[in-house]
Amino acid sequence: MEAGASKDPKQAKEKKYFFRVHPKATKQDIREAVEKAFSVKVISVNTLNIAGKLKRVRYQPGYAPDWKKAVVTLKKGQEIKFTP
Repeated sequence: MEAGASKDPKQAKEKKYFFRVHPKATKQDIREAVEKAFSVKVISVNTLNIAGKLKRVRYQPGYAPDWKKAVVTLKKGQEIKFTP
């Protein structure tokens, strides 16, 4: 699970965090994983399926792989600390 904090100030205030998750992960799976990994209370999980972009390798067209993004909203007063 790749993680990142919101770059949008409005979403940062709302305690929304973005994760790149496995394409077959369900919202319940994501909720349990975040709560266990970071010891926080998750209020909601929203997911987006992102289609792979068209790429070129030499002269052959191809596609980057599809992936899934999860937007996790935490309970008020909680946050996730990312260490560099």
